[in-house]
Amino acid sequence: MISALSHLVRLGRAGFVFAREGVLGLADPAALPFPAQTAVRLARLVERPSSDSKRGRLAAAFTRLGPTYVKLGQFLATRPDVVGVNLAHDLESLQDKIAPFPQAEAEGVVTATLGKPLTDIYAAFGPPVAAASIAQVHRAEVVTPDGRKTVAVKVLRPNVERRFRADLEALTFAATQAENFSAEARRLRMIEAVSTLRRSVALEMDLRLEAAALSEMTENTKADPDFRVPSIDWDRTGKDVLTLEWIDGTPLYDRAALEANGFDLKHLSHTVIQTFLRHALRDGFFHADMHPGNLFVDASGTLTFVDFGIMGRLSPKERRFLAEILYGFITRNYQRVAEVHFEAGYVPAHHSVENFAQAIRAIGEPIHSRPADEISMAKLLMLLFEVTGLFDMRTRPELLLLQKTMVVVEGVARSLDPKLDMWTVSEPVVREWMERHLGPAGRIEDAATNATNFLAGMPGLMTRGAVLVEQLDAITRDGLVLAPETVAAIGQAEARRGRWMTAALWVIAALLAWAIWLLLR
Repeated sequence: MISALSHLVRLGRAGFVFAREGVLGLADPAALPFPAQTAVRLARLVERPSSDSKRGRLAAAFTRLGPTYVKLGQFLATRPDVVGVNLAHDLESLQDKIAPFPQAEAEGVVTATLGKPLTDIYAAFGPPVAAASIAQVHRAEVVTPDGRKTVAVKVLRPNVERRFRADLEALTFAATQAENFSAEARRLRMIEAVSTLRRSVALEMDLRLEAAALSEMTENTKADPDFRVPSIDWDRTGKDVLTLEWIDGTPLYDRAALEANGFDLKHLSHTVIQTFLRHALRDGFFHADMHPGNLFVDASGTLTFVDFGIMGRLSPKERRFLAEILYGFITRNYQRVAEVHFEAGYVPAHHSVENFAQAIRAIGEPIHSRPADEISMAKLLMLLFEVTGLFDMRTRPELLLLQKTMVVVEGVARSLDPKLDMWTVSEPVVREWMERHLGPAGRIEDAATNATNFLAGMPGLMTRGAVLVEQLDAITRDGLVLAPETVAAIGQAEARRGRWMTAALWVIAALLAWAIWLLLR
């Protein structure tokens, strides 16, 4: 009871701020039940007189409510299915920029986390150069065998976990009540949406996990052209502190500086798009906060990402889904796009594939009729998610995060090259993935992998079988006596199964050897 009351107080405060900032003025009272209409009219009495523009009201409310709601607003920008396309678009401008906390507090966090005096850790430790809801970044210097080196130090805000925990518990309470009383809330999976936000924030609260994400991407991309990530200083990294290479580069939002430094902006725009798609399709692990302030190009023209707090993952099934639908739209094979949705289990089988293909055609044809520089893959995915709602496709949060990131990536790329042809630039990466994974070589490799996994699991199967025999033996010793003919029948069945298992293993081994021979030819 006390817990529910505290949640209601927190939610009530949020409701007051929404009313004060004019958010309730965005609602259409005519579409609401009479009690709700009355509540909206009363709430609008406290609306700020200056709230005369509809755009930006929701973003202003989230900013006033603090760090948790800033993160919530950024997350809802990826969920047009929940807040609507217009509000999602307004939230895209929500910036995670908060006033920095005092220098002394930052230094205290560093010394507490790393267990040494600050002067033993860094040769110099400057004031914050950027601050967000969860952490802020300082420029510092360390002494190495090669001399002094500049590093970036990310420091977690003091007590930020407690604030987020309380706010997220209140949001979970609200989502639970909504799903208890609304079928639409259950379809939108609001509890899962809050849980996704909770997991995302939890990952950001431990800077060792961000360092691990950076390390994983370094390993994934070590052979990639025109791209790299900063190196990590593991000796100066802990739960609340992350130290990494300072990037001296030109941010991609500074077009004038890029031109002054002689960079090929068209090539850079292609690199941004192809790098993102390569990470999403090939690795299933992509930077999900690719706004221009996190993207730099160094003196050699190499693209560099920073701030790995928000990452996206796609399973092999989701990567195949993404590659096939993009390739299907590129080649205008709408029937195949529809079939992929059914094969992935995203659309219930009781719907018609043909009807779904017709709906997808209604999305694809208008896009193909536009000039190349007006085609947006992100908009295509957004329209696709809108249509799939008519066919009972449940929300896929990981795909929505991908779509949101693609919106930002396209914006960055088009700021560099306004005439960018998304299909032409994306097609080589998508086609390479298709040929690699869905062509003959990919199918042989999948078969070899499956066979290897089966063989690797055989010892476990045999162990479980031996345990079962021992248990059966114990049962017979404890008084359950089987008839002689039953025991004989079981023995014959086990012998037959052993022969078949041996034969199957030889066949699998032969197929595996043949597959490896083909791959090495």
